[in-house]
Amino acid sequence: MTQDTILFFNKNPEALPLYEAFEQKVLSEIRDVTVKVQKTQISFSNKRNFAFASLLPVRKAKERPKVYLTITFGLSSRVDSPRIDGAVEAYPNRWTHHVMISSQEEIDGELMGWVEKAAEFSAGKR
Repeated sequence: MTQDTILFFNKNPEALPLYEAFEQKVLSEIRDVTVKVQKTQISFSNKRNFAFASLLPVRKAKERPKVYLTITFGLSSRVDSPRIDGAVEAYPNRWTHHVMISSQEEIDGELMGWVEKAAEFSAGKR
């Protein structure tokens, strides 16, 4: 873990274990991934960015868990699932999805399947 990552979670240290678990899954399941810590998000890229981890809320405060991490990924089509907190077609056939996780158990095969598809989609973009 880098110093930048620790600083990113400075105001929400309880979310750091969620991030560490997510990063470990991404790096172990997807090849040639670069991780970049930015001001408001941590990006995961291969040829291009395909997923992001952030502390940005995507639910109203009363519906938000105390500790959470927002995972954002892009796909060519909209995913229809109750786990998706928001989906926007930012460009034609480029959907941005947000999933809020609050436990390491939520970093499961379904979520990682979406992230893996996002990595494939990103790698195939021109």
